[in-house]
Amino acid sequence: MAPSSSSSSTLLLLAAVLLLRPLAGCHAATDAAAARRECTYTLRVRTSCASPERTGDAVSVAFGDAYRNEAYGARLPSSGGGGALDRCAVDTFRLPGQCRYGVCYLYLRRSGRDRWAPDWVQVLEPGAAAGEKPSTFYFGSPLPDGVWYGHNRCPKASPAMAARRTNTSASPLG
Repeated sequence: MAPSSSSSSTLLLLAAVLLLRPLAGCHAATDAAAARRECTYTLRVRTSCASPERTGDAVSVAFGDAYRNEAYGARLPSSGGGGALDRCAVDTFRLPGQCRYGVCYLYLRRSGRDRWAPDWVQVLEPGAAAGEKPSTFYFGSPLPDGVWYGHNRCPKASPAMAARRTNTSASPLG
């Protein structure tokens, strides 16, 4: 007895699912491993000479690439008694984050009363050759209090990609 058209379709679909299942599992494992890849970034911050001599402001940073891989520093170390983020100084920080493909946006958030002001922030990507330039973002004035403020130089998304985007907030953190 010959199989019916319906049962042939079912068998063909079942065979396809069984053949693709190992590939899907392998692909998912590869994606999961890539998503877990952590890198350490070097962040250089130049505090403006117009900034207060010392600051107790809480300063956070978020930066990333066009693929939404992001690194986040909840609070950069500062000290009201001298040290990091002092007037006219360049400070270096190390931040962990997902490995990314060319930093194209950076936002800072300042909260406090000191009106700390950065001149610029540079992000040096891990594994960058000695001749490669860091991504530099210029500020030059005090940051608004309690607001994410920064630069987004990422390429514009295609209209199809923009239509799928659900988060339209200006903040990189949602």
